[in-house]
Amino acid sequence: MAKRKRRAFTEEFKTQTVRLVRESGKCIAVVARELDLTESAIRVWVRQAGIDAGRGPAGSLTTEEREELGRLRREVRTLRMERDIPKKTAPQQNLWVVSGSGRAPNV
Repeated sequence: MAKRKRRAFTEEFKTQTVRLVRESGKCIAVVARELDLTESAIRVWVRQAGIDAGRGPAGSLTTEEREELGRLRREVRTLRMERDIPKKTAPQQNLWVVSGSGRAPNV
């Protein structure tokens, strides 16, 4: 079986698909076939729409919370890299300290 190419969908398309599943009375498999989508993608969209509406299990993150978490994780990664740069360059700077004789040390 050939692997599908990953496609990107707008939030509007996802919202309309979720509405179609909920209001038409059709099961997810039928809607997936009609729209040439995978069932798993539609299931994720329906589940996430429920969470965003406040009907998800305890501890589930809304779409906005997921976006904020991703942004904060990227920011932490950047800050850690900025913090670690001086630590990595400091040992190299000490190699060329001029000794009392005015010459570089033998390494």
